[in-house]
Amino acid sequence: MTADRGQEVESDDESESGPETGAGSESGSGDGDGSRGADASRTGPDTPTDETEDEQVELPAYGETWTYEGLIGAIPGLSIAPRTAVALQIVAFEIGVLALAAVYDLWDAAIVGTVAVLVAGGGSAITLRMGDQLRALPVPAAYRRLAFGSRIEVVLSVLAYVGLVTYLFAANPVGAETPLLESALGVDPPLPATYLALLLAWDVVYRIGIGWWASVAAVWRSWRYEFDPETARAIARADLWPLAFAALQLALLPIVWGRPLLAGALVGHVIAVAVAVSLSVALLRR
Repeated sequence: MTADRGQEVESDDESESGPETGAGSESGSGDGDGSRGADASRTGPDTPTDETEDEQVELPAYGETWTYEGLIGAIPGLSIAPRTAVALQIVAFEIGVLALAAVYDLWDAAIVGTVAVLVAGGGSAITLRMGDQLRALPVPAAYRRLAFGSRIEVVLSVLAYVGLVTYLFAANPVGAETPLLESALGVDPPLPATYLALLLAWDVVYRIGIGWWASVAAVWRSWRYEFDPETARAIARADLWPLAFAALQLALLPIVWGRPLLAGALVGHVIAVAVAVSLSVALLRR
């Protein structure tokens, strides 16, 4: 069960979220809704599904996903399981990294690229798992709209990525002998290798944006609403996924070590996510 903190807020939320905010309404109840489960209420005849596995895989409805999740079922005529999409992402990027390393003799850069591929792939898997768990829980509709439908994670990711590109091409690194891009790809970096490097950087930064926004939205939800103990424990477990991805991002630290701005931003981000997740879990246990 879900309860809003404060009577005025509660009346607003009832008009906002309606029957979606209660645990019973999510699982379906009453004569009209008894035949519908939580998953069925979120999927309709137009919801893309994947029949390539032994059991039919239902993809979440559009508007209840982060942008990355929505891309999996957005291509007409193409329907693949999320786990398959993550595997294809990792394989495709790694093939590109190794192929360009062979063509341009950039084997040192291939190590950096492989680490980035694995971090981005791990972030994709964590993002999908976290989204599935949050959608399966009886959380208020207002929180779902904030976490999934607002697209704020895209805004945060774009801002972070523009900052990274600015650092790579315009900033004078402090404490580093050569700029990061030059040290990885050479004085005259090949265009295909530069393109792939920037694409991989976006892949990582976007998933960092998802993790950060998920943790911030979780703090707001835990402060605004009260849940029964069993639901609160399940939500707290789902809230730990951004922290798991933040810990995975520390694999990038050796790459930016000796570059104080990037290293500080990375460590600061991990600490901020840890603080937000801890605050959310603490609020759930009040």
